Amino acid sequence: MNVLYEQAGSLVRRVYDHRLSGPPVLDPATHFPDAPRFTEAWRELRDEALEVAEKLHNIPRFHEVLPSQEDISANDDRDWRILIVKAYGARIASNAKLCPILDRIVNDSPDVLSASLSFLAPHKHIPPHRGPFRGIIRFHLGLCVPTTPDGRPAAVLNIDGCDYRIGDGQSLLWDDTYRHEVLNDSNSVRTALLLDVRRRGMPWDMEVLSRVVIGLVRASVLLTR
Repeated sequence: MNVLYEQAGSLVRRVYDHRLSGPPVLDPATHFPDAPRFTEAWRELRDEALEVAEKLHNIPRFHEVLPSQEDISANDDRDWRILIVKAYGARIASNAKLCPILDRIVNDSPDVLSASLSFLAPHKHIPPHRGPFRGIIRFHLGLCVPTTPDGRPAAVLNIDGCDYRIGDGQSLLWDDTYRHEVLNDSNSVRTALLLDVRRRGMPWDMEVLSRVVIGLVRASVLLTR
């Protein structure tokens, strides 16, 4: 299954890489105008996430949700747990009920295709990898991020060789088809909101292909629920 996923992902990446270009980090004002809806509500979103985290053992590990990602999720004995509220347009009602504020904001943001709360265990390392699909871009909002002794965010997101430290209430919009990895270099859980956002301004043929890919993934999510 992992081999099939990687082969399919590589094929999709090649198509998009041939037709689209852009930097690893993108301007939210241009590519995700709804970003302020989330950044302005980050404290309320943090409170919801911390309430969910009180029963963290009930939240599945990432590879339990997506077995094809076992190599990056179960690469060590430390957890990466994820609560999916929306997946490629399919709302996960039981999880959405746990996060009503997040659910409402997501519903008011039509470009948001997926929304998840990500809980990274202390010293968890997500090894280098690439996302398969350039038709979406990733929005990362820090909700409860541990800090180093000098006050910097202790969780490091490395994208295309550059380190980014995204603290509480801070955000980053980026293209996850670039090679990236994550390390929570602390003794506490790092909590973040991850959104998959529809890419704007693509050529018409890429827009059509993206709609097909998104529709197929949404259908597979609905069939496996």
